[in-house]
Amino acid sequence: MPPIVYSIGGWLYRRAENVLALMLATMFFAFLVQVFFRYILSWPSGWSSELSSALWIWIVLWGAAFVVREEEEMRFDLILSMAGPRVRSAMFLITAVSIILLYGISFPAVVDYVTFMKVEKSSYLNIRLDWLYSIYILFVIGIIVRYIWLSWRVLRGHDRDAYDPTKAGSGV
Repeated sequence: MPPIVYSIGGWLYRRAENVLALMLATMFFAFLVQVFFRYILSWPSGWSSELSSALWIWIVLWGAAFVVREEEEMRFDLILSMAGPRVRSAMFLITAVSIILLYGISFPAVVDYVTFMKVEKSSYLNIRLDWLYSIYILFVIGIIVRYIWLSWRVLRGHDRDAYDPTKAGSGV
């Protein structure tokens, strides 16, 4: 791979982190506003609750698709850690092909359902629900592209690191 590809990838990754941080800050601000309105002013504020819920959906799916790296994902890898490099690669490829096929097969139905949701709007903010749930389409595309890329690397001989408990992370 040319260094420019890694440079562009790193830049995109940092921008995805920036978007995630902005969404988290906005959600936190909406939460503080909700607490202030409810407990200090005794006024209900449904919009802040709705904004927090919508941002939570976006934060989880955006983060899973574009920010959380493969080694940061939580998984039970007891069997994987005992396998040798070839078996580990085969297990990964079976899993990756399954993920790619399942998300790929479901993708037309996902797009159809999300675009159908344009007829509905959220209660307080009047956000069209197709815009709100469009993050799931981005999530599916991101996961498919990620597993195609990771599979390509495994097929090219870039074995994923052998299990090392000192490098295990929780993704937090």
